[in-house]
Amino acid sequence: MRRRRLAPLLTVSVTAALAPALATGAAEAAEAGAAPASAAPSSATASALDRYVAQKPAWRRCQADLPAEYQCATIKVPLDYRAPQGKRITMAISRIKSTAPDKRHGVLFFNPGGPGGPGLDMPLYMKDTLPKAAQQKYDLIGFDPRGVGRSSPVTCDLEPEEENWLRPYKEATFDKDVAWARDVARKCRATSGDVLKHITTRNTARDMDLLRAVLGEKKISYFGYSYGTYLGSVYTQLFPARADRVVLDSAVDPARAWRGMIQSWAEGAEPAFDRWTEWAAARSAQYGLGDTPKKVDRTFWDLVRQADEKPIEIDGQAYTGDDVRSMMRGAVFSVKSGTELVVELKKAAAGEPASAKKFPAAETVPASFWTVVCNDNSAAWSRDPESYRRDAIADKGRYPLFGDFASNVKPCAFWDRSVEPATVVNNKVRSLVVQNEWDPQTPLPSGQALHTDLKGSKMLTVLGGEGHGVYPSGNACTDGKVTDYLATGKLPTKDVTCRATPGADADARKDRKRDVLPGAPLPQRSPDRF
Repeated sequence: MRRRRLAPLLTVSVTAALAPALATGAAEAAEAGAAPASAAPSSATASALDRYVAQKPAWRRCQADLPAEYQCATIKVPLDYRAPQGKRITMAISRIKSTAPDKRHGVLFFNPGGPGGPGLDMPLYMKDTLPKAAQQKYDLIGFDPRGVGRSSPVTCDLEPEEENWLRPYKEATFDKDVAWARDVARKCRATSGDVLKHITTRNTARDMDLLRAVLGEKKISYFGYSYGTYLGSVYTQLFPARADRVVLDSAVDPARAWRGMIQSWAEGAEPAFDRWTEWAAARSAQYGLGDTPKKVDRTFWDLVRQADEKPIEIDGQAYTGDDVRSMMRGAVFSVKSGTELVVELKKAAAGEPASAKKFPAAETVPASFWTVVCNDNSAAWSRDPESYRRDAIADKGRYPLFGDFASNVKPCAFWDRSVEPATVVNNKVRSLVVQNEWDPQTPLPSGQALHTDLKGSKMLTVLGGEGHGVYPSGNACTDGKVTDYLATGKLPTKDVTCRATPGADADARKDRKRDVLPGAPLPQRSPDRF
């Protein structure tokens, strides 16, 4: 009944919700010297958007082996919101309806991270995570962002070796790295054509708002992890009046999208590494890596030097010193994981039996990663290959664990110019920014920066919290603050700190068996994306 009452109104009003963002984008693009985005939408454009809003999703059971309440559908969205009468692409959507319609507040959208992370299964996953009160309040809504999964996926048709994107700087191989970056950009352009330039965070936010209107809702609530915090903040900037309750977990600094955020991985790895040396030294009797942080540090770098001279073999795989550095960045998301990695490497280096079962997975990314990272803000990426050489050399000195990986040349150096400039996030939408103190992927300063940009936000910091992704943690303080906000809409009156509780994270997540791609914020995933 509620949806029938709202739908006619929203069919008329959706253009008013979308048009201001499009017009603003055009003005910003002109000022920034980007490709012109066009003038404000005409009446023909408005009419074309109304046609999209009138869609009626054909909900059906997603899979026979999954719960019947988990429903899927597709809608069509404009490839280019400047010309919605043109080419259309598919947006795959999902839902689990409120368990108590009489207590229903609205819809809760989710994004798991990325860029390039599919979110269609998020309602199924979050149903087991959210408390009963939140399940009663919301229809849980998932979607694959444009270019991802079942939403008109883009491809670059890369060979396995070309997917190896985090490359250490070496003088002897730098020209090959430049050629690789140029070839990836060329292949993406050739394979995905005109679609490529429209796979952006701004357009995904517009897709979300179109979906809001199709669902017959005045506003959406939103829960985004990692890259999803950037998507959520862009949505609040484009459609501030459409945002209801917004949770942003493990936050991206919008001003550093995207080259700066990749470089922040190296910045965040150093304090995490130092923390690890202290933890391992305090447990020297158990692990034997050294009884002071300095000795633990020496143990690690001795292994790197040894692997540089002769790769360390474990389970039939040879690990170079660069491999060891790269793996350690991912391993120190958890002090225990970092310790287990070094213990096994030390055994193998000494010729003793060792296992690589707990080593971080290889770090690869889908084509949709590059489309967003390069399209969102081409101005952040130098066109001069030599600038990447200089930065990689300098940052290896500043951040020896991962600095050269993060700053070396990437395909974005050879990408086409962005259609629109990067979004400047600066609004008063009420939201909750949630951040672990020890998150190497989106370090604490990144979350603090987003909190500053979102003038209406409050920040929840988990002191001693480690790893990428906070909610749920099994920590009553942390989980309680988030669930209370989702259930009541009431933000804390001031910024809040909770202290991490030993074992809470593991206890909350040990039984999860979700089949997932690398890179989202759950501990069992490889930390290769935002």
